[in-house]
Amino acid sequence: MKGLSGPKLLLVHPSSNKSPGGAGSPGAVLGARRRVCAAVFLACFACVSLATTLLSAARDPGAAGAGAAAAAASGRAAAAFSVRAGAAGAATGEGLPGHVFDALVQYASAGGNSTASMPGADVRAIAAVLRRRAPCNLLVFGLGGETPLWRALNHGGRTVFLDENQYYVSHLEGRHPGLEAYDVAYTTTVREFPDLLDAARAARAAECRPVQNLLFSDCRLAINDLPNQLYDVSWDVILVDGPRGYTATLPGRMSAIFTAGVLARTRAGEGATTDVLVHDYEREVERACSREFLCEENRVAETSTRSLAHFAVRGGSSARRDAFCSGAAAGAAAAH
Repeated sequence: MKGLSGPKLLLVHPSSNKSPGGAGSPGAVLGARRRVCAAVFLACFACVSLATTLLSAARDPGAAGAGAAAAAASGRAAAAFSVRAGAAGAATGEGLPGHVFDALVQYASAGGNSTASMPGADVRAIAAVLRRRAPCNLLVFGLGGETPLWRALNHGGRTVFLDENQYYVSHLEGRHPGLEAYDVAYTTTVREFPDLLDAARAARAAECRPVQNLLFSDCRLAINDLPNQLYDVSWDVILVDGPRGYTATLPGRMSAIFTAGVLARTRAGEGATTDVLVHDYEREVERACSREFLCEENRVAETSTRSLAHFAVRGGSSARRDAFCSGAAAGAAAAH
């Protein structure tokens, strides 16, 4: 053993006590790459998750806004479609579908409808005439709660309103775009009714004759200050529901009824007939003037009520030029 006490040699085997992955070994490099890739993957995953969360949170109010915008756009499109349909109906002369017509009349004539100032029976009687004639040329004396109804029932036709109150005309034109209405300056009063009627009877062969150009009429009852083009229209239906006439100082409907009678008789066209409807017929002025200028012989009982009188007045070559009514009817009217 002593022979081994000299210089000693220590042999170290490279892989006896360590794993083969030193700092610079290929294994170490590969492990580092894998860790880097894992870290990058985790970072990307975290970023994607965060972005998804943020986008989801941002999307909810945006989606609601988009839904509201879509609904608004849909409403605008529906309104635009309705306007186009109305314009198309007016352009092609198409009337309302029957069920729509009936629904409007039923609603307007219902007893519980506070907007209707006209009795339901009168509304239905007028509607019956419009159902037969519409779309047509409709002239209405007087604005009121039924104004939108008459205009709607004559869908596709032309509806013109006349009223003594220019401010009310402007008000309704603002509320109902496209409404055609004109103000009339009446020069009569209810208290003058007896004298005006006597003067018209005396001048029935002259300035108050039944067939004439109203623009140049000197008859006190003639309305001659309307837009000129209205006198050239062949009116199919004329509704007299104005001006006001329930007190002695108001204009009364003498001029409106006289003018309606002349417009109907002066209408061109062979066999042309104008339906003239007078509301508040139970009042003295309306009843007497209707009998004088529209004539009982022309009255249509089927579509008349206690407060509404319907007359079918012939124009063209069928119109009498020497008197409004036949001899017997004229005598009866004068007696009343």
